[in-house]
Amino acid sequence: MADPITVSVELGNRSYPIFIGSDLLTERELFTPYIKGSQVCIISNDVVAPLYLEKLKAVLTGFELKEFILPDGEAEKTLDNIAHIYDALLSDRFERNVTLIALGGGVIGDMAGFVAATYLRGVNFIQVPTSLLAQVDSSVGGKTGVNRPLGKNMVGAFYQPQCVVADTNTLNTLPNKELSAGLAEVIKYGLINNLEFFNWLEANIVNLTQRNKDSLVHAIKTSCEEKAKIVTADEKETGIRATLNLGHTFGHAIEAAMGYGSWLHGEAVAIGMLMAADLSWRLGKLNIEDVASIKALLKVAGLPVVPPESITKSEYLSLMSRDKKNVKGSIRFVLLEKIGKALLTADVDSNLLEQTLQAGRTMGETS
Repeated sequence: MADPITVSVELGNRSYPIFIGSDLLTERELFTPYIKGSQVCIISNDVVAPLYLEKLKAVLTGFELKEFILPDGEAEKTLDNIAHIYDALLSDRFERNVTLIALGGGVIGDMAGFVAATYLRGVNFIQVPTSLLAQVDSSVGGKTGVNRPLGKNMVGAFYQPQCVVADTNTLNTLPNKELSAGLAEVIKYGLINNLEFFNWLEANIVNLTQRNKDSLVHAIKTSCEEKAKIVTADEKETGIRATLNLGHTFGHAIEAAMGYGSWLHGEAVAIGMLMAADLSWRLGKLNIEDVASIKALLKVAGLPVVPPESITKSEYLSLMSRDKKNVKGSIRFVLLEKIGKALLTADVDSNLLEQTLQAGRTMGETS
């Protein structure tokens, strides 16, 4: 194995590395320096565990190992399942020096992180993301939590891992739809803060959909670097970190309205980013050609570019009014000043917002 690429998240005494490379699940030395004590609990799901659990357990011989396997899916991201994990840890007498390892995608990472933040008031944990979305986004930055019927990730905590081990070999077993969902978050980084990366994505998006190894590694590394810079500057999302939610205000509303799991998170974010671009155009920030370029890139990435027709304007507005970014009852939107520069604002004309909510399949098209 070649030495993995390492990206650092600089947070003082809570800084940690992100290791990126192939076949990292077999490298014991990437894990043992970040394991506290002798007890380890691996939290995974019934899709990922059959593929990678035994490989991970094989490099952790000598530790007191436990595994907790959840059903797969966004619908499982609940407080009830969190309670089941607590009970399992308590019944097996796992103590404060336990290290939890999240082996899976974003749902597993968010849940394992929330358990780590709250079990015995805080224990070690390591992220081992196995989906592209988790490798480029959800495993980095310390956001943890669960969903409630009225909103996504509305119960949670900021809690950083000890390290992130992103084994790109796990992407070989990822369904095409899940790969595309991860590409939505990759595209996000180009839109909010890196025009050069957006241009690179336009030139290389087909390579990414075809799982070209070098292209994927570059995309993961760049995405992690962009997120690490923002998290370092604003860990608790009091300012610039909110720009990482481009597309999420609309996207979370879609997920909640359609039922968690009906749409993949990345699919909903893709539509949300297109809606944010459309609203940015209506506000005079982007031109219509910019919106069309974003739409075309999302489409080639295999992502939806038409929002679900069943969601009414009132449903959107009701669900978006509960967004975590909101202040004093005003919906705060992450929009685009231009491609490569995000804008956070609550100053949005309600008529223009309604036009975006009505636009549907015509977004990015000239009349």
